[in-house]
Amino acid sequence: MLTEDDKNHIRAIWGHVSSNPELYGAEALTRLFAAHHTTKTYFPHYDMSPGSAQIKAHGKKVVEAITQAVNNLDDIAGALAKLADLHAEKLRVDPVNFPLLGHCLLVTIAAHNRGPLKPEFILALDKCFTSIGRVLIAQYR
Repeated sequence: MLTEDDKNHIRAIWGHVSSNPELYGAEALTRLFAAHHTTKTYFPHYDMSPGSAQIKAHGKKVVEAITQAVNNLDDIAGALAKLADLHAEKLRVDPVNFPLLGHCLLVTIAAHNRGPLKPEFILALDKCFTSIGRVLIAQYR
């Protein structure tokens, strides 16, 4: 459960991320594909080069979807219902990949932060990404 402090921390950090969705999204996906090779299987037709147009476009979609969740922190499930259906029913993405992406996003955000992220910000983002993952995974049941 996200506290009001968590929500404020998430919104404060996510404002920077959502202002440059291609950069953050593409970098997080590049990290994901480099660290977790099996995640590439969902994108056999993509140019996997860091910064490719396809990686940037999909990274932007990822950040925009999370922005919807951040804009609806009290109803993440409602905000991501269609996305959850898509990933579970049509794309059949292995649910283990959602926490991996969350971790890669957290690392990307930390890498672009001017100075170390405070623990309360890291915890709030981790809780947010975990909540988003739970919503996406819930459709698999």
